[in-house]
Amino acid sequence: MSVAGLALHPFSAPKSLDQALALLADRAAKAEKTVLLAGGTDWFVERHVAPPETAGTLPLVVDVSRLDALRGISLDGETLRIGAAATYLEIRRDARVAARCPLLAAMARDVGALQIQARGTLGGNLASGSPAADGVSALAALDATLVLASTRGARRVPLASFYTGYRRSVLAADELIEAIEIALPPEGSPFAWRKVGTRQAQAISKVAFAALAVVAEGRAARLGLGMASVAPTVAFLPATRALGLSRPLATITDADVEQAVLADVSPIDDVRSTAAYRRHVAVRLAQRFFGELRAL
Repeated sequence: MSVAGLALHPFSAPKSLDQALALLADRAAKAEKTVLLAGGTDWFVERHVAPPETAGTLPLVVDVSRLDALRGISLDGETLRIGAAATYLEIRRDARVAARCPLLAAMARDVGALQIQARGTLGGNLASGSPAADGVSALAALDATLVLASTRGARRVPLASFYTGYRRSVLAADELIEAIEIALPPEGSPFAWRKVGTRQAQAISKVAFAALAVVAEGRAARLGLGMASVAPTVAFLPATRALGLSRPLATITDADVEQAVLADVSPIDDVRSTAAYRRHVAVRLAQRFFGELRAL
């Protein structure tokens, strides 16, 4: 699939969010397949390996990249709101993100080459549901909330409740992801971002790890974790998080962390790596972060 291949698809470019939602509602009622296109960095790749389709079965492609309601980055008190169609380049260059959410800025610097950063969006990363999604890993660590919109109104869904399985989510056929909201931690909160791959930034992660903590009196008052390429969806590492919140950080050993991480991940062998390597890396990355927390 190339950009030229779009000419084979029926195509629409709504001029407003209301128009886009009305179109989605109408097509969902008729069970007609629709693809929302912003940057297209995931979808074009997926088309290369998808089964052949005939002209009569091609989905309607709806361009939402220019909708103002889906773009922009804003800070309202201690809540950061990022439009689903904001690009990674916009995220990494935003001074508010750099100052108040450096984990997200660090992730955005490592997503593909500059060309991908200029086109790719968090909304697209979320909607495609890849278990290797760098952006989703960072948002998992930040305990992000997704704003889902339809003609029925908007609803807020915690990211931890969004995915129901491999590339499956609670997003209804008549809904789109409007924005991502993040309750910001205090400035200076410890975080980690590590993308382990064949080449820095320009390859899909073998393992990606994101973490954020708020520490008070030797304990984690807030702990968020996200890991890519180790499970059917991006992993939130619930056992590891529960461990970190359960007792003073100084009492949590590397052996404790290893046991928790191995309970949380279920990697597979594939063309990028082996399950054994992914388990090893997953454990070491988490142990390193907990070691940094113990040293505070």
